[in-house]
Amino acid sequence: MREESFVSSLDFSPYLPIDWLLVLAVICMAIAFFAIWRRGRGSVLRSALMALLLLMLANPVLLTEKRKFLEDIAVIVLDETNSQKIGQRSETASAAYDDLKNRLEAIENLKIETVSIKNETTSLLGEEDGTHAFDARKDALKNISPDRVAATIFITDGQIHDVPENENALGEAGPLHFLLTGEPSEKDRVLRVVKAPTFGIVDQPLQFIIKIEDFGVDDPVQAARVTIRQDGEEKAADLAQIGSDLTLTLTLTHGGANFFEISVDPLNGELTEKNNSAYISVNGIRDKLQVLLVSGEPHMGERGWRNILKSDPSVELVHFTILRPPEKQDGTPITELSLIPFPIRDLFEKKLNDFDLIIFDRYRRRGVLPSSYLHNISQYVKEGGALLEAAGPAFATPLSLYQTPLSEVLPGRPTGYVFSEGYVPAISDIGKRHPVTNLLKANAKEADRWGRWFRMIEAEALGGETLMTGPSDQPLLILERSGDGRVAQLLSDHAWLWGRGFEGGGPQSELLRRISHWLMKEPELEEEQLKAVVAGNSLQIRRNSLDSAPATVTVTDPDGNVTRLALSDGKNGTQTGTLPLRTSGLHTLEDGQQKSLVAVGALNPKELHDIRASTDKIAEIAKITGGGIRWLETEGLPDFRRTKPDNRQSADYWFGLRDNKNYEITGYNRQAMLSPLVALILALAFLCIGWWREGR
Repeated sequence: MREESFVSSLDFSPYLPIDWLLVLAVICMAIAFFAIWRRGRGSVLRSALMALLLLMLANPVLLTEKRKFLEDIAVIVLDETNSQKIGQRSETASAAYDDLKNRLEAIENLKIETVSIKNETTSLLGEEDGTHAFDARKDALKNISPDRVAATIFITDGQIHDVPENENALGEAGPLHFLLTGEPSEKDRVLRVVKAPTFGIVDQPLQFIIKIEDFGVDDPVQAARVTIRQDGEEKAADLAQIGSDLTLTLTLTHGGANFFEISVDPLNGELTEKNNSAYISVNGIRDKLQVLLVSGEPHMGERGWRNILKSDPSVELVHFTILRPPEKQDGTPITELSLIPFPIRDLFEKKLNDFDLIIFDRYRRRGVLPSSYLHNISQYVKEGGALLEAAGPAFATPLSLYQTPLSEVLPGRPTGYVFSEGYVPAISDIGKRHPVTNLLKANAKEADRWGRWFRMIEAEALGGETLMTGPSDQPLLILERSGDGRVAQLLSDHAWLWGRGFEGGGPQSELLRRISHWLMKEPELEEEQLKAVVAGNSLQIRRNSLDSAPATVTVTDPDGNVTRLALSDGKNGTQTGTLPLRTSGLHTLEDGQQKSLVAVGALNPKELHDIRASTDKIAEIAKITGGGIRWLETEGLPDFRRTKPDNRQSADYWFGLRDNKNYEITGYNRQAMLSPLVALILALAFLCIGWWREGR
């Protein structure tokens, strides 16, 4: 604070309204002028007496204020965004900040306010807005009167994305000075995504548009090589013409998040390679899933399968029930039969690979499907198809599908025995960790409320994972990966009892839906998963695995920093851990077996579009406010001097700090200059002198 001082001023506190006082003054002046014009005796004394009376009525007072002068405020805005991490900019800015702060603190009657700006790292979607230095300055000044601000000094690279368009949008708050890191002759190559979809259909082509731009290049090249990686694996390469749009056609290979990394070869001597890559996250959705359901005979559970599959809008179901096997001979003329012939050749030879899932529901060998077609199904599974067998009693007989080429892919071998006693299906230890069955019951007691089933075909599990068991802990539900495809065996045809609510029922629909979606490779039902989500300023990592052994995840951030995080074991096969975030961009997660990517912040931030230090965005606003611009690397810090608010605020070698001379009143005194007693004595004196003068 400045020292206190006293300031006096003259004021009037009239006893009469000002209008009346003015009227009296006019009358008195008229009388005085008339008397003087007529050369009346004592005119001057009478005029002086009237003036004294008017002065007494005006009541002059002396006002004395005790003032305490306020310190002016200088605001320092330090840019610590991602573009400031290039080269030596961060070190230059930090050193300049410390030196500047020390210099300003040595100036009397000046208070320092500091603001640091950083890029947010918590947004998963959308475009980051870049460096918001003026918003940060506005927040710092919101409780400060503009006429107390001496100046605002920005330590930045000039890449500020919220510069006001004019002085009206900025408001009156002193000169804006800029200290620039970096160098004025930098060059850089930038890859920019012009257009990219946010979702697409799996196995359908998508178009992306990118653009390569070179800045600050004296001898530009015509083209550069572009490399495309999908989920970390290189997929294609192309040549892009510098300055022109390039259209890329890419295909999603799976549902859920697909990460594309598009990178361009670096430019010799460029500032940084951080903006030579762009990351695009596209959510893959499947088109209509083709499901073939073949029921070997009508039974109570047939409608359950049909209703569950038909209720899913993403599934197109083709359903056949074999009502009349070829060997049946009852003398009915063929022309009188209304049954639809089973299109065996179309389904199991021509269009077999069009189906995403094939279901055999209580099917048995009856001469309908030749062994060659069943062999085709076996090959279809090994090459990436999906097969579900819901077994009936025939599976334990010589008519079993296991006695066909399908035995190459079926994980359960029948023993020939059929359980026909009541039992409650149970989830195995592996099933409690598998996504297909781990959430079927909310707690351990819920299984006690499930209804009983009354039949199960005994089988020996030759492979796969047994997720549910029946009597004597025998396999009830087996899932297995066969080649590139998947197989599931449900060794009972009594799941429909749950759907009918028998003895309280059970989660029939959820169980069958999860089995079907696992077979069709739904990402959320993979038994081995490694994922992460952004929560505030932390990365929450989740690992699902059938293995209960403790796991350690290696996280690599975009800057190349590697962190190892030990996960804690939770319920339902999930291990979790939390890691603080240090930067935005694409993070890589690995646990030794799996690798995944997670986007932190905007994948293509505005901050990195043009990363060169530049005066282009700030020159006009500095000129409008009278501020200066100075390059730290080549010119260093300027001198600082106090200036009057209406004077020049900068020059080539100095920056101005307004001396606003603001104050607050801490004391107040009011004293009348003409007391009534003094006025009365003076009036009587003038009267006496006047009478004496007239008496001569």
